[in-house]
Amino acid sequence: MASVTVPNVAGESGKPPNLENVKRKLSLQSCEVCDTEEAKYRCPGCLKYSCSLPCVKKHKTASNCNGVREKTAYVSVTEFSDLNLLSDYRFLEELGRLADCAARDDILHRPSSNKFINLLKNRARRCNICLKTSPVGFTKRRENSTFFGKKEQKFFWHLKLIFPHSQAEFIRKRVPDDKLLSDILKLYLDPQEADPVILQRLKIYTMAPQSDIQILMKVENRPHNSIRYEELDTKKSLLDNLKGKVVLEYPTLHVVLKKFNTDMIILGHDSSVSNKHLPKEASSEEEGEIHDSS
Repeated sequence: MASVTVPNVAGESGKPPNLENVKRKLSLQSCEVCDTEEAKYRCPGCLKYSCSLPCVKKHKTASNCNGVREKTAYVSVTEFSDLNLLSDYRFLEELGRLADCAARDDILHRPSSNKFINLLKNRARRCNICLKTSPVGFTKRRENSTFFGKKEQKFFWHLKLIFPHSQAEFIRKRVPDDKLLSDILKLYLDPQEADPVILQRLKIYTMAPQSDIQILMKVENRPHNSIRYEELDTKKSLLDNLKGKVVLEYPTLHVVLKKFNTDMIILGHDSSVSNKHLPKEASSEEEGEIHDSS
């Protein structure tokens, strides 16, 4: 059997790569943004050279680059170096850690049988929540990670938050039902708790006063030509806000600003619609849901 020689990560001499040589190579390149200064940085994503932070930001905006290195990019044998080998090694280590975490995650191994779904519905009914599920194969059914913790005796919801004025959507898993809606919003709008990248994307919300922010939830079991939304109380817990409501798979919260006009009609604000004329059972599929073609 032929032997395979593995390149030494530390180099042929057994020593780590000389950083001075790397810096010298960078200094020979000019900034590809301003084309006036010597390059000091190289973008891991698109491999463009830049000289300063303003040039880095400018090139990301111009080329729509996220600055993240593509770990699975093709590298020819002639260009394959010790650094590429080290990168592949770390990438495989990261995959191993993710696989190990997935093997230990109880949610990923929870039963998806009718018995499990009926248990969720019964628990929700005890909390005065009408939980409805989609047929097997639907998008919301597949991505739903909601479960009931027997030890804690409470729901841990799969939650979807939509910020329409920023065209942003976020998924949050394992949200306990006793968590206040105001605390959930802090994870996206509070400068002390939210990720800086999220804060920048939701800048229009962070600049608005707290009293101008509304959380709406779509009222299910209504015809498509009479879609209404119900305003939730940010001072109450997720459980208290879901009581007496119909939830399709998991709660979807729409975070809107009062100063902007939207096509979302809040329940009770349209006097021309009466609840007594609504059908008892209506299609509860959300507009825009992606269905499997199979």
